[in-house]
Amino acid sequence: MNVLRYRQAFDELYRRYNRREYVHPDPLEFLYAYDDPRDREIVGLVAASLAIGRVASILRSVRRVLDRLGPRPADFLENGSDEALGRTLADFKHRFFTGADVAGLLSGIRRVRQRHGSLEACFAAALGERDETVLPALSAFVLELAPADGANPFVPDPCRRSACKRLNLYLRWMVRSDAVDPGGWSRVPRSRLIVPLDTHMHRIGLALGLTGRKQANLAAALEITGAFRQICPEDPVRYDFALTRLGIRKDTDLDEFIAKCRAL
Repeated sequence: MNVLRYRQAFDELYRRYNRREYVHPDPLEFLYAYDDPRDREIVGLVAASLAIGRVASILRSVRRVLDRLGPRPADFLENGSDEALGRTLADFKHRFFTGADVAGLLSGIRRVRQRHGSLEACFAAALGERDETVLPALSAFVLELAPADGANPFVPDPCRRSACKRLNLYLRWMVRSDAVDPGGWSRVPRSRLIVPLDTHMHRIGLALGLTGRKQANLAAALEITGAFRQICPEDPVRYDFALTRLGIRKDTDLDEFIAKCRAL
């Protein structure tokens, strides 16, 4: 299928909805309050990791964690301890995540920052010049974040063929920089990002022939990313935010958009 024919429709959708005013309610909005990339990369990973369930619940949970980290999360982690993290988050709960899970993630972030200086430096160090996507670096990043026993539900392993939607969402936020994505990382090319695949984006991918896979797994994410790369090779996740407004906002109609694309 010639996916290039969709570019005009995608570009029109991007121009209409890829705006800061359409972000709320979305955990991405928390990143806007942090000008220092050291803080933003921590906040982004926390917010993306908690992005499961109803959006209102996600926003409440992210706010609870960030309130406890204070206005400078990087300094909080640098000057704290694992024991202090455990105490600070002891009563936290979000769906099946506990305060111990969040403390484990933050402990992993602290270890990575101690070893590499920043989360970006850790990720970039594992990204090979010939890697077509961020997948190899993402696998290495997950290993760096994981505790000694290797068990933390916040960091799904791409080696298990998970689409890793939350981690790829985090990378979109940190690597891209436009009216919606605040950026902060400069050492990871946008061209290697992978679409943060959820059931909504998977439905669009199936309807438009961007993938033929029936499950929203890593293979489907890579297929859809490859299709977007044909349209926009320098920025294959460019349309992700705008496309995911379809069906979420009341002023959009997903079926109408799909029909429009198919008619091109």
